[in-house]
Amino acid sequence: MASSRNQNFIFMLISIMIILATTSFASALFSEKHVVIVNKLVTRATLIVHCMNKGEDKGVISLGPGDSFDFRFRVNLRKTTVYTCSFAWPGNTATFDIFRADRDDNPKSKVGVCSECIWSIYEPAPCRDRRDGGQPNCFPWAS
Repeated sequence: MASSRNQNFIFMLISIMIILATTSFASALFSEKHVVIVNKLVTRATLIVHCMNKGEDKGVISLGPGDSFDFRFRVNLRKTTVYTCSFAWPGNTATFDIFRADRDDNPKSKVGVCSECIWSIYEPAPCRDRRDGGQPNCFPWAS
């Protein structure tokens, strides 16, 4: 009887350890990202933002000067996650991949990994701010 209880206890203990190990492993594999988009148009115009990926549409958001919009997600297992945003302000429209796993979740990329990816949107270019306060990384508009 005691032997049966010990076996059940050991089985439960091992099961709990496996669940905890798997959960930590899964969290590391599917790293959480937080994207923040800030309207820094020099003209102080309202910025219309529409972000989406293959399976999720974040909707159309209107940002006044200095306003921000953010969203969270997890990078997929194959590290192919991409969120594309369209931006519009008076007389202009542009698109840009606001998150690309190959650029933003890759330690070998020139801009490195970001867990909180803060983007300042200017007329000439979207710029990913650096956490250390250094010069932001600006990229050309896709269109």
